[in-house]
Amino acid sequence: MSALLEKIDKKCLPRHIAIIMDGNGRWAKEKGEDRLFGHFHGVESVRNIVEGCAELGIEYLTLYAFSTENWDRPEYEVVGLMELLVSTIRKEVDSLNKNNIRLHVIGDMNMLPDYARSELNEALSITSGNTGLNLIMALSYSGRWELLNAVKNIAFEVKQGRLNVDEIDQDTLQQFLCTSKFPDPELMIRTSGEYRISNFLLYQLAYAELYFTNVRWPDFRKENLYEAILDYQNRERRFGKTSEQIGETKAQA
Repeated sequence: MSALLEKIDKKCLPRHIAIIMDGNGRWAKEKGEDRLFGHFHGVESVRNIVEGCAELGIEYLTLYAFSTENWDRPEYEVVGLMELLVSTIRKEVDSLNKNNIRLHVIGDMNMLPDYARSELNEALSITSGNTGLNLIMALSYSGRWELLNAVKNIAFEVKQGRLNVDEIDQDTLQQFLCTSKFPDPELMIRTSGEYRISNFLLYQLAYAELYFTNVRWPDFRKENLYEAILDYQNRERRFGKTSEQIGETKAQA
């Protein structure tokens, strides 16, 4: 067993981990290869990290796979990414099912090509009864798109007379987000040395612990995941309270 894994407190795991899988293109360029070569190898990291989270008993894992801004990339890369997405889901759906993993998708599915949407819907249906790890793929997603969408839908409900403006609160907004069925992430990991959240889960990351690593996504493995979790477990989560207040709450518990 990994020495790092042995150090992890299984009673203090984050329920929900979110990951910005960054660095596929740079990893490929450093090896003198095409950007798609990096994305292809990034799939192995996804497989490894999903397995690692399932083994630990993490309940929710959200992976930022494709942002709304990614549609502006060169056409060959976008097409290649869509084809890779479809072929990967086709190959992995039996494994997800066997390991009791349920797949979810958040984002603007209408922007995906028909063949990709069809493959995703089939995978969502096949895994819908699973009760283990919830694997959430953020596809054609951005935080600002999600918030704008939520505001429009809330305005529509008000216009239809089904919602009173005075009754709108944080819970109302939460219900109109893509992630309404999931708890907010407690830990957000970003690979490849960039220190920003890039329009990812802008509302949901309000109290998440942010962990940045220089490791490129195709090189990210379970040991790197364990390092991030250990770093998370060494932090004090106060939610606006003082250390003394947190200590008192723990003492009373």
